Amino acid sequence: MTTVASDSHSWNLVYLQLMLEEMGHIVDNLGPCAPVDEMIARCLESRPDLVVVSSVNGHGYADGMRLISTLRSHRDLRGIPVVIGGKLGIHGTENQDHTDRLLLAGFDAVFSDGGGLRSFESFVRQLPAGAA
Repeated sequence: MTTVASDSHSWNLVYLQLMLEEMGHIVDNLGPCAPVDEMIARCLESRPDLVVVSSVNGHGYADGMRLISTLRSHRDLRGIPVVIGGKLGIHGTENQDHTDRLLLAGFDAVFSDGGGLRSFESFVRQLPAGAA
């Protein structure tokens, strides 16, 4: 779990980590502003069952597109579910277009700001046993 590279917020990561741990999952929290290369290296090393990317600063779309294209370019990481959520842009309702583009780029799910937490929790509960 991490934020997009430009996002220095950490409270969202702490909240998500606690939620996932309460659901019985082991969480590797890379913290805020983790460089994409560091996240890729950690994924190649540990082969997580799920990668969670959070954004609060409104740059989730732009940074997320770079992150997912880099991650999906690694053949060994193509099968790992990757989700992104939070504030994906700064244009309010126009941000809906971001969801479609992020999914087409390779994210398995996108959880937009406001109401996305319940959907995220449901997504995690539907993962195969032992995942996350």
